[in-house]
Amino acid sequence: MGLSDEIERLHELHERGALSEDEFTVAKAAVIRGDNPEMAEVSAEDVSQWAILLHLSQFLVYFLPPFGLVAPFVIWQYKKNEMPEIDEHGKVVANWVLSAMVYLVASTFLCVIVIGVVPLLGVIILSVVYPVIGAVKAARGEVWRYPFSINFIK
Repeated sequence: MGLSDEIERLHELHERGALSEDEFTVAKAAVIRGDNPEMAEVSAEDVSQWAILLHLSQFLVYFLPPFGLVAPFVIWQYKKNEMPEIDEHGKVVANWVLSAMVYLVASTFLCVIVIGVVPLLGVIILSVVYPVIGAVKAARGEVWRYPFSINFIK
């Protein structure tokens, strides 16, 4: 919503009697100054909490498999415009989810000739360890790139 739209909305509220003259004047001044609560800056704590949730949402794959694959992407896409920091975390997590799927498929095929068991166990272990490390780093405000992750999304 643009500045003129917001002032027009306030004017309509004032005309209908929902805002007094004083309330209208104060609200109009706040919009002009840029103190619009809808446009308020997001706190670092909110970003941290969403980043942690983004990393840990991967664990849903162990309880509700489709959601564990979809949830990180949904959180990333939902919050990346509101919180630009989430975009970096989302790319890291998305790249790992896609990489892990590639590694799991390749390891599964290699299990036929027995050499895929070790890589399969490795991917499963890393799929537990990486989100925890990513969440801890996110709590500190850091973006941690998962090792062995293929950069599908840059």
